[in-house]
Amino acid sequence: MDSILDLKGRIGLVTGAGQGVGRQVALHLAANNAGGVVVNDFYAERAEAVAEEVRRLGAEALAVVSDVTNYESVQEMVRQAESKFGRVDILVNNAGNAGPTQGLSGIKPFWETGPDDWAHWLGTNLYGVLNGTRAVVGGMMQRRYGRIVTVISDAGRVGEPHLAVYSGAKAGAAGFMRGLAKAVGRSGVTANCVALAGINTPGVAGMIPNDEALKKMLRSYVMGRLGEPDDAANMILFLASDAASWITGQTYPVNGGYSVSV
Repeated sequence: MDSILDLKGRIGLVTGAGQGVGRQVALHLAANNAGGVVVNDFYAERAEAVAEEVRRLGAEALAVVSDVTNYESVQEMVRQAESKFGRVDILVNNAGNAGPTQGLSGIKPFWETGPDDWAHWLGTNLYGVLNGTRAVVGGMMQRRYGRIVTVISDAGRVGEPHLAVYSGAKAGAAGFMRGLAKAVGRSGVTANCVALAGINTPGVAGMIPNDEALKKMLRSYVMGRLGEPDDAANMILFLASDAASWITGQTYPVNGGYSVSV
């Protein structure tokens, strides 16, 4: 029996794929018969390193440096992808957190911040999703096939007091995807979100100063551990495949029980 997750030669584009969850998504696509994978990152060396891993799994790859907060940069990335592969069938809006150049340290309460502080959260987590989706969705509709998966955060579902603007940006991305799903579904395009809690990635590791802090953090997780990039990539692969062809407009928590809902 053929795998229900077989991507049948589809072309995938993963933003922020130079490390962490994005890297693992790119590898999952390659390992499940993607015809090509576009590996995006802000840093060329990271993108090319993951592209080489993709090639070793037997799939074609294209490493593209692009800043997802910049509309023209994203348009150029998609032009390069279409020049090499002819189309983009799967878009994974994975780039997130505070963006490529802004660390997660020194986070201040909302009432001590201003528009300059908000910009990097909104730019990467909301405008980056709008930019990437706008660049590919027209072609998907014309071809009457497309899968758009946006990685949000449980912060966007339940709110995080120290990350209020980030929570709002992720909630905005989820609302956008729900609206988009209703707009493009008749054209054979699905749009879904995966909401992550703490995943063992470089970004999250930088927020945990010591083992005691990790233990305290894990008290909120029913499963008693952080997630791994594989945990996230498994759900994203499913939503990118034809196994999920009747699923759209949904948000799936992959969170180790950090939050639960009906």
